[in-house]
Amino acid sequence: MATTKEFRDYVVEQLSNLGDITCRSMMGEYLLYLNGKLFGGIYDNRVLIKITETNKDFFLGEEIPYKGAKPMFMIEDFEDIDKLKKIIIQTIEGLPSKK
Repeated sequence: MATTKEFRDYVVEQLSNLGDITCRSMMGEYLLYLNGKLFGGIYDNRVLIKITETNKDFFLGEEIPYKGAKPMFMIEDFEDIDKLKKIIIQTIEGLPSKK
């Protein structure tokens, strides 16, 4: 099942206060970037973020975005904007810098 445009729009709206959020289409799903840095994606109407040492303290459930992929953390609560912001910022901080 591919992600619906309505769900994509909802997620982007909820994340819009974080900064420069971009969403790129990829084979019926969407990759999520903050200030040009890939941190996760929307897969089958689920928001999944990369697992980093800096976001493990949130105790998020793990999901597989698609067959053969590495596990990612799933964000389920979009109503607590402050917590959502902390999760995304800490994920970004744990990702390697571009070379």
